[in-house]
Amino acid sequence: MESATQQDLLARLAQHRALGKAPAVEHAWLVAHGTMLRYETGAVVTSKGAQADSLLVYFSGHVVIRVDRGAGAHKIFEWRGGDVGGAMPYSRGASPPSDAVAEEPTETLAIAKAQFPELIHACPVITATLVHAMVDRAREFTTSALRDEKLISLGKLSAGVAHELNNPAAAVVRSAKLLRGSIRDAEEAGRKLGAARLSDAQLAAIDAVRASCTLPVLRASGAFSPLALADREEVLARWFKAHQVDEAHAAALADTSVTVEQLDRLAASVTGDALEAALQWLAAGCLVRSLSGEIEAAATRISGLVAAVKGFSYMDHAPTPEPVDIRVGIADTLTVLGAKVRAKSVEVSVDIPADLPRVHGVGVELNQVWMNLLDNAIDAVEVGGHVAVSAAPELHCVTVRVMDNGPGIPPEIVGRIFDPFFTTKPVGKGAGLGLDIVRRLLQRHSGEVAVESKPGRTEFQVRLPAARA
Repeated sequence: MESATQQDLLARLAQHRALGKAPAVEHAWLVAHGTMLRYETGAVVTSKGAQADSLLVYFSGHVVIRVDRGAGAHKIFEWRGGDVGGAMPYSRGASPPSDAVAEEPTETLAIAKAQFPELIHACPVITATLVHAMVDRAREFTTSALRDEKLISLGKLSAGVAHELNNPAAAVVRSAKLLRGSIRDAEEAGRKLGAARLSDAQLAAIDAVRASCTLPVLRASGAFSPLALADREEVLARWFKAHQVDEAHAAALADTSVTVEQLDRLAASVTGDALEAALQWLAAGCLVRSLSGEIEAAATRISGLVAAVKGFSYMDHAPTPEPVDIRVGIADTLTVLGAKVRAKSVEVSVDIPADLPRVHGVGVELNQVWMNLLDNAIDAVEVGGHVAVSAAPELHCVTVRVMDNGPGIPPEIVGRIFDPFFTTKPVGKGAGLGLDIVRRLLQRHSGEVAVESKPGRTEFQVRLPAARA
């Protein structure tokens, strides 16, 4: 380089935010062994999947890596004047998950990787600074990745819970509206029966039919198929028509234990307007009991879902290690994923012994592991596929296996599936963080994860230390 250019670079290095405090002799080494590079707006500094081949000392500009995680491009890394980037001494040389693009004119001093051995010996202060920068970058990435994956998991959780809550909530609303009308009908029929001044024998005949209405609903017990139930309703409707009673009441009695013979005995005792009032009262009462049962079942379902979400998120627990029951965590996770399981008609089997030892860990973080593994397994299988979850004690550990009968992972990429941002899903469908987060979370729990895959069978194995008794 020309002397004037060298002097300019030395002056700029002396003012550099990251490297400015290094000795002048080390600045001089960088100038002597570096190459000035200039990138226009939109230029690719490092391509996706390609390893950086130089250390980049940024003097000006702005370089960004953006990744689409399903909601548009999201900035994950950026460098400005005063930063250092690209390849660094002692780094593993990971490939960027997307193109590093200059978003404004950028100037850098590039030091080729081939110069790193000499750089380490000639520039110890700069080398230490670069190592610290690399560690800080890794820590920042880990924190950001965990935060982003938690947001992704929260999105899945919210979508799953919203879908799961929708049906029972709609059932409560629908049944409550019908219940209001049924109570009104029962009150009206009750007034008519009171005005009819029926004898004790007639009231006893009505009570005999009412007793059959209070038996368990046949539809719920499975005694009638939908087709048989429709046939039964048609039979009752013909009886109502023959006795000049509103046929609309037949539907409420169809899924009870009331028989035509019982109705014949009632019609022999009660006639005319009194029979109409009695049947209206009976039908309204049956419908009230049926609707209250539906509301109870739907409310119980909502309560169960809330309990599952509460358990999955450990919302009433501090995020500290404690003995964790894996069975409960996996059950809560499958409840949250229930809508997705049903949408694909996936068969999920769970084989976890009741006396499985607990593991020592943070429950909400382990549930994030189960969420990612089970969600991936459900995605992997075809409609009607099978996912199996099992767990067993092994020495001083607990091993959890998540198996699916999907197409398997190609051998050429199976070694990369735990790399950050690596995904086989289409753009916007996967962030490539799930399995990396699984690996990181298990490392924090002194656990490990492994995978075995072939067409028709992929199995992830998670090993965690058992909690001490």
